[in-house]
Amino acid sequence: MVSKVLATICQMQGHQVKQSEVHGMAKRGGGVFSHVRFGEKVWSPTIPKGGADVLLALEWAEAMRWINHLRPGKGTFISDTQHIMPPFACRSRQRNADAAYTRETPHEILEQIQDGYAMDATTMARDLGNERAANTMLLGVLSTALDFPAEDWRDVISRFVPPKTVDINIKAFDHGREWAELVHENPDHAAEQLRRPEIAPALLSEAGEHDGDFVQLDINVDWCKSCDICVKMCPERCLKLDDQLKAVLHKPELCTGCRICEWLCPDLAITVHRDPANVKASA
Repeated sequence: MVSKVLATICQMQGHQVKQSEVHGMAKRGGGVFSHVRFGEKVWSPTIPKGGADVLLALEWAEAMRWINHLRPGKGTFISDTQHIMPPFACRSRQRNADAAYTRETPHEILEQIQDGYAMDATTMARDLGNERAANTMLLGVLSTALDFPAEDWRDVISRFVPPKTVDINIKAFDHGREWAELVHENPDHAAEQLRRPEIAPALLSEAGEHDGDFVQLDINVDWCKSCDICVKMCPERCLKLDDQLKAVLHKPELCTGCRICEWLCPDLAITVHRDPANVKASA
């Protein structure tokens, strides 16, 4: 959706546009990326390394994977700081095993980039009412880096999102735009976004420390698409698909709250709570 919105807006401004997309499931190990080039005359849809004026990433590891495409010293870097742990990062099921996930932090990256934005768009969108609007919030940030009218962005976004979600997506776009403008004027405004995102250096180390601590697993059955990833990847085998092929916690006493199911769910249907206060706050 992000690349389609951008390509459409560029066409509206009279530019020639070429777009290249590779669709896959990053959470299953595949790549998901798009190239968008626009201008008076465009010959190729792909952007070489070091040639991108803007890099927009929907997940932190993807940002690190593609950062070498950003134009050195001039490019604009935009990324969600959320971590989505792919299955291949969890190859070792041993306790205290390191996760094969990027260790670079927003602090480290933004110190090297003149024009960079790292925001917890997923959490911010969730606070607005729908975490799936995180991508639209990132579009709001992108809109401040390109000289296109904000109203054109809103118009195109309204065309591409489901009708029932137009209001929340426009709200998310405006929120992202306002956030970027505040950061541009006052970089300290983003300080809380630059703390190291939560990475479990030992994905299963918490299991040995659990000893009856509070753990609650919430599964949104309306979002569950029966992909079976959580069932197959759960180290404790405490999940299964029920008669309706929806994921359920059938052995709660075995759940350690390791969060692997939450990280791997492609549909964002699982939330793990380890603090009773958080459950009350989200209820």
